[in-house]
Amino acid sequence: MKPTIYIDNMSKTVILILVVFIAMQCKETDKKQNLKINKEVSMNNQQITETVNKLFISVDNRDWENVKLIFSDTVLLDYTSMTGGQPAILTSSQIIDSWKGILPGFDKTHHQLGNYLIETDSDLAKVFCYGTATHYLANDSKNNIWTVVGSYDLELKNINNACRITKMKFNLKYIDGNNDLPKMAQDRLKK
Repeated sequence: MKPTIYIDNMSKTVILILVVFIAMQCKETDKKQNLKINKEVSMNNQQITETVNKLFISVDNRDWENVKLIFSDTVLLDYTSMTGGQPAILTSSQIIDSWKGILPGFDKTHHQLGNYLIETDSDLAKVFCYGTATHYLANDSKNNIWTVVGSYDLELKNINNACRITKMKFNLKYIDGNNDLPKMAQDRLKK
């Protein structure tokens, strides 16, 4: 025969209060953990976005030392949608030297990025974003602007506790403005 356990109303009330209290504590702990996880993801995404933004701001400012710090030692660079050819694995110095051969020939350049979509997996981040590059070079034709519009697919890795770009693919949508400006910028640098 099983013993019968009697719980009076006062004990039932105390047990109910304890169950509710424990459930509330568990829910509060879950909220704090989710907040912490979301904050970490948000901060990580912010760091990734800032790294990509800093690359293009540094390019516009011709701050080549900073550009070198943002790239990994080698980068898979793919501008084939705009220039043809094949994607290539280049050193950061090779990319910078190539950009130095044209960008300083413009009076100003302005890269504008947005619509970021970021996927992260451990130490790898895949970034998609829109990009518009406006190039300005005053000239006799008064047609001073060349604009390139498209999107980027980038990959970043955590290398020595810093986000570094390891892959950069440009997907051309359209080019508008004075198509003679790139050659004019290169010629200007040769003088």
